[in-house]
Amino acid sequence: MTRLPRPVVIGHRGAPAYRPEHTAASFELAIDLGADLIEPDVVVSRDGVLVVRHENELSLSTDVAEHREFTDRHTSKVIDGELCTGWFTEDFTYAELRTLRAVERMPAMRPLNTAYDGRYGILTLAEVIELARCRSTADRQIRVLAELKHPHVSAAECPPMGALVAEELRRLGADRADGTVVIQSFDPALLRELRARLGDGGPQMAQLVADTRTGDAMVTPSGLREISTYAQAIAPSRERVLASAAGVRPGRAHLVGQAHSAQLAVFVWTLRAENAFLPAHLRRGDAPDGLGDAVGDAEELLALGVDGLITDSPDHAVRARTAVTAQLV
Repeated sequence: MTRLPRPVVIGHRGAPAYRPEHTAASFELAIDLGADLIEPDVVVSRDGVLVVRHENELSLSTDVAEHREFTDRHTSKVIDGELCTGWFTEDFTYAELRTLRAVERMPAMRPLNTAYDGRYGILTLAEVIELARCRSTADRQIRVLAELKHPHVSAAECPPMGALVAEELRRLGADRADGTVVIQSFDPALLRELRARLGDGGPQMAQLVADTRTGDAMVTPSGLREISTYAQAIAPSRERVLASAAGVRPGRAHLVGQAHSAQLAVFVWTLRAENAFLPAHLRRGDAPDGLGDAVGDAEELLALGVDGLITDSPDHAVRARTAVTAQLV
């Protein structure tokens, strides 16, 4: 997996620049706009069903606060070391989660998407995999880059996330390296566990790299070699990749080149078109929610040799890939 035939476009939670994230409409649109993979975040219900939400906390992406029958589920928990208050997937059965409706998670930034609030429900990982398979053709395979979130947060009676994921992928026939699913997580222990459960011939994996000291250690030469023992790719932030390229000394490889030397592909997250998420030279106007030069942003990353772009607007990444490819011909 070190170098792919061409860089892939990965629809981050679908195409959330245009539709509420993690909805069927968002995933379908991402495919229509040219995404090669669609990327759901995966969390667990109280009864062990793998569902797709950005976080296990539900209030930002669903209408749970409007459901009086769930008022007593409102609580506070420590998630990843921070106190979080709201409603959490592990406190709901899948049947209860199915009564909720998806809403736009960033209404101030993407007000047009609120027109779709309430139209779509919560999907399972299995439903996203089925959607990708239904949209695949002989000439174009659509794959699922499943990000496993909060593996240590689940209902006490549930099996661990690793066991649930391995069982579900086997059930769906998605447990092979050439199958529909690629797995990614910030948690190396979880990826190692799944590699042990599913074997060397199991799904391809990407190690997500945080912008923290832990992430810094992962992208050292020894850290990259370590990752290559269980994964086929790393997924650092766009900021980390660009900073690495800007700060590299003459004659030295930046992060993308170092990863390729370690036999790892590089997927970069997360590309967004709004000015608030772009560097100053790519912003257009002063409005935070105004659209900047998202195509230029993608072109800069592709020029560094990245193998995949995880993006909220797949159409911009496709345009950038086409432009960069044309320059190389």
